[in-house]
Amino acid sequence: YTLCLGPGSTWNTVQRQRFPEEEVDDVLEEVRASLLRRGRHRTQWEVGSAVEPSRLVDLLLERGLTRDKDPFAVALVLTAPPPAAPGILARRVETFEEYTAANEVQWQAFKTPDDEIAEARELLSQRWHDAPVVTHAVWIDDEIVSAGTCAPTPHGLLLYGGATVSRARGRGAYRALLRARWDEAVARGTPALITQGGSMSRPILERVGFEPVGHVHVLLDEFG
Repeated sequence: YTLCLGPGSTWNTVQRQRFPEEEVDDVLEEVRASLLRRGRHRTQWEVGSAVEPSRLVDLLLERGLTRDKDPFAVALVLTAPPPAAPGILARRVETFEEYTAANEVQWQAFKTPDDEIAEARELLSQRWHDAPVVTHAVWIDDEIVSAGTCAPTPHGLLLYGGATVSRARGRGAYRALLRARWDEAVARGTPALITQGGSMSRPILERVGFEPVGHVHVLLDEFG
């Protein structure tokens, strides 16, 4: 398995599980111990369609894990240009002030708890200087109303956190955000977008041409 640790104490995810069914308790104990040593007390488990053992979701639920608030996502890939959004400004953020405003949009759109926002805000400067990711934003009436993060890979851009504030939805902002990220992927010589779509984003992503290639169950483990 892979245990991904983000800069915030709640940004933990277990992925790419490949182990025998009889080792599930050992793996669960090992993951929790690794996190507890770092003062962390919760993690997501993202269990994909190629998981081994195949019934890992049920095994984890039997051991006290719970389904996350958006518990099922579909792995999606786009390999053709998405529709443009004429008249809407969308580009990479270029200053720390823009980066901060983009994060504020994501926190608001995803209804991030206040304690997590406080921790994330303390880490903004570090992430702006050190994180190997790219942030794009969309402006309407000179205000950032949509934002998303992506990680460059040899296969395309891996998309995270695309979101639009509620007051600006239905005006093409999310479509403009996707097109800006596509243009970034093309400029890097890797013309593909890769993401996972939950209950809110999946219908939008499929309408603009993303194709399903797998699925992910999202569980939450809180301990310690």
